[in-house]
Amino acid sequence: LSDVDSLAKYANNINIANNLTDKFPFPYSKENALQFIQFASSPARHKIFAIDIEGKACGGIGLHPLEDVFRKNAELGYWLAEPYWGQGIVTSAIRQIVAFGFEHIDIDRIFARPFGSNKASQRVLEKVGFKLEAKFENTIIKNDVYEDEWVYGVRNK
Repeated sequence: LSDVDSLAKYANNINIANNLTDKFPFPYSKENALQFIQFASSPARHKIFAIDIEGKACGGIGLHPLEDVFRKNAELGYWLAEPYWGQGIVTSAIRQIVAFGFEHIDIDRIFARPFGSNKASQRVLEKVGFKLEAKFENTIIKNDVYEDEWVYGVRNK
């Protein structure tokens, strides 16, 4: 709960919200931060962590295990405060959560679905060993504009 203020401050950014699902609101309020912290702290299957920089929550990263016939898969999601972009922080965070996921969750594959226009996210996924598995044209609608969905995956070796 001590992260509510920093989470609300850094998440309240249209440049971040534009690359995430509509579940990540803009504007992003303290109430949104509180709701998210409560969700992330709940005893559910997902594993969500703050990206902490100098004692402040400046982003988030999580694995969301799937169920049923997809139960050996987990979806990766992440975001980082804009002042920290381009410093290798997300690269490091993804490496850590992939190792954590394969060690602590009964999964064989982790995947991420960046928008086709999100070149920075695509590059970081490739940098940490994710492979492009598929491209789907115009499957995402964000801000009334269709976006392509790119699916990247990495498998437990």
